Amino acid sequence: MNPRLAACLVSLATALAGGSAAAQPGAFTPRDESPEDYPDAPGREQTFYACTPCHGFKIVAQQGQTRRQWDDTLDWMTQRHNMPRPNDGDRKALLDYLEAAFPARAPRGWQNPFQK
Repeated sequence: MNPRLAACLVSLATALAGGSAAAQPGAFTPRDESPEDYPDAPGREQTFYACTPCHGFKIVAQQGQTRRQWDDTLDWMTQRHNMPRPNDGDRKALLDYLEAAFPARAPRGWQNPFQK
């Protein structure tokens, strides 16, 4: 193959490969998270570091559950997804934080303001 043609083809391939990655709109860019991004309460860092080895903490913050639901979620994560089982003291700290920082949300839909 002509050396000049080979150099041209290599340059073209390099330009196309680099340009296509840069031109992709909406490409995923990971975001660094830190415990300070979330509500300050006892157990924040412990909870953050218990969850983030497997997934981003934002998914935790979006849930909003009761203490029982958080407890069931921890059971599910340890049984189904091989999360290390926290000891009783650690589990209490995790649940205390999750319940305080991300409580259950009010049900959706219309609420009668006169009914209590």
